[in-house]
Amino acid sequence: MEEKELELLKLLEKNGRLEVETIASMIDLSVDETNTMMERLEKQSAILGYSTLINWAKVLEYEGVTAMIDVKVTPTRGAGFDVVAERIYRFPEVKALYLMSGAYDLSISVEGKTMMGISRFVSDKLSTLDSVVSTTTHFVLKKYKHDGIIFEDNDEQDKRMLVSP
Repeated sequence: MEEKELELLKLLEKNGRLEVETIASMIDLSVDETNTMMERLEKQSAILGYSTLINWAKVLEYEGVTAMIDVKVTPTRGAGFDVVAERIYRFPEVKALYLMSGAYDLSISVEGKTMMGISRFVSDKLSTLDSVVSTTTHFVLKKYKHDGIIFEDNDEQDKRMLVSP
């Protein structure tokens, strides 16, 4: 991959809303060259989409729940973990899925409206798959940092009483 392509990808990763004209000037290319490069990277699936990172804790009346689920599976002969991973990532509740080293094989990020909804996903959909041996579910209580972005509220002071020995 060319150096200009890497520069472009790093810029888009930090801010997917940058105008093509701005990107072109930042990487010292013409707008046409930049557009062509972006189209090529999209066709190669190096650029998979453009998304916005939202702090849902700041959205009034939003009651969503996120959970991280560790899954131990039996790999499929000839296909390894790919077949079971594909079955799992097709569920709409699944937002991210990773093959991991360590005690568990897969790590899944799941979003739902309630904890009970995620519980039903685990018991009715995930655990019933033939290859799934065991699961461990961890509910996210607070998000501090995601994709390199810190989720902090500088306006609010910590109102807890300082306790020292």
